[in-house]
Amino acid sequence: MIKIHHICLGLVMFMLAGCSTYGVIDNPPKKTSDLAGYSWYNWSEGKHNHDLAILISFSGGGTRAAALAYGVLKGLKNTTLTVDGKTMNMLNEVDYISSVSGGSFTAAYYGLHGDGIFDTFEDDFLIRNVDSDLFWGLANPIEWFRPGGRTEMAARYYDKHIFHGATFAEINQDGPLIIINASGLDKGVRFSFLQEYFNLFCSDLSSFPVAKAVTASSSVPVLFMPVVLEKYQGCDIKEPGWLTTIKNKAEDEPLLIEMITGIESLRASDQSRYIHLVDGGITDNLGLQAILDLFALAGGMKQLLHTLDHKPPSHLVVISVNSSTDPQSKMSSSNEEPSIIETIKSMSDTQLHRYNSTTLDLMERSVKIWSDELSTPDHHVKSYFIRVGLRDMQETVLQKLFNSIPTSFSLNKETIDHLVNGGQNILHKDPQFQRFITDIGGKIDAKDQIKSAEPEQRLNELQSKEA
Repeated sequence: MIKIHHICLGLVMFMLAGCSTYGVIDNPPKKTSDLAGYSWYNWSEGKHNHDLAILISFSGGGTRAAALAYGVLKGLKNTTLTVDGKTMNMLNEVDYISSVSGGSFTAAYYGLHGDGIFDTFEDDFLIRNVDSDLFWGLANPIEWFRPGGRTEMAARYYDKHIFHGATFAEINQDGPLIIINASGLDKGVRFSFLQEYFNLFCSDLSSFPVAKAVTASSSVPVLFMPVVLEKYQGCDIKEPGWLTTIKNKAEDEPLLIEMITGIESLRASDQSRYIHLVDGGITDNLGLQAILDLFALAGGMKQLLHTLDHKPPSHLVVISVNSSTDPQSKMSSSNEEPSIIETIKSMSDTQLHRYNSTTLDLMERSVKIWSDELSTPDHHVKSYFIRVGLRDMQETVLQKLFNSIPTSFSLNKETIDHLVNGGQNILHKDPQFQRFITDIGGKIDAKDQIKSAEPEQRLNELQSKEA
């Protein structure tokens, strides 16, 4: 059943449909080609160079995705490793986090606050009724005539209540590189908020608001308008070497050629002055494809490590946090003709799950290929692809509960607790994760569990609300 405020929101949007809305430009120009600031190369250059490499992806899925990702971060924090004879918690050893949509709230917040996320993130975002706040904001006539419309209103809300005015220059340089991903609406290009991408159109990312990037990453088309960036001309930024190199290798690879074409469309021209960014889940709902693309553009993991003058790790860990659900459809229980909304939802869910499965399989094969390429007779690189998905929850009642949780920015506190606990439990019980812990000499401390209502009780509440 559609919530009444969703219907009202739709009516407000319909009434405003005839009003022209222009994106507010927040990205300043850049005159030099250096990669100082928030860049893949700059971040990698300063990272520790030991036996362990950890990459994580956070999927889309509203607050459900944010809570599951938060639970995984807790699970990593409660895992102790022994690396190079030193004891440390696994969370502090994460190198990269790639995120889309709802997962970007958790990723960006962790990038800004580090372990402080465990003190304030629940109050700042997880248990906040963002849906209601945004709805009543849209109902305010003052917002109807402000620049940027509902998208800018959402960005201001996130900036004030969640990210507190932070820019990319304030992301903790001792932590992992946070790769927030969106989708270019006009060319369908996957777009990552990194200086390498901003250099393509002569812009500076360091002073760009984190809240605006997260808004772009989670801006569902139609419900929200795109976040707009301006392309600048006249700077001295030439075609980057990595792009020239990959062009020369892409002659017989159609997918790589398509990716390069999309990236080149980011450059400014007389006919192309703006980039319109929407939900990252449209081009990559798991956040994994962005990682695959970045390594492909670098010429592969082996070439990237060579370029950065880094030694191959002994352990390569990739963790996919996937909050997609598989709710029970009522369509098959009746010969009644499905509604337009049910039909569209069923079509989009089918496409999403198939695309996710293909991406997961591709990443699993890629991780194996990377470890084989990096291995030598004297140095074997062990690889681990760890899947943390709601479908991997073993308890039947909890799995039914998770599949009943809607994609929204408003969830009950008890539901949040179940998701956070679920993120930790699925991670710790994953066979690949347990193999990694055994190989590296780690230890799991599972005592940090939130006491929450019985899942049967919460499931009944959600089913009653749906009915």
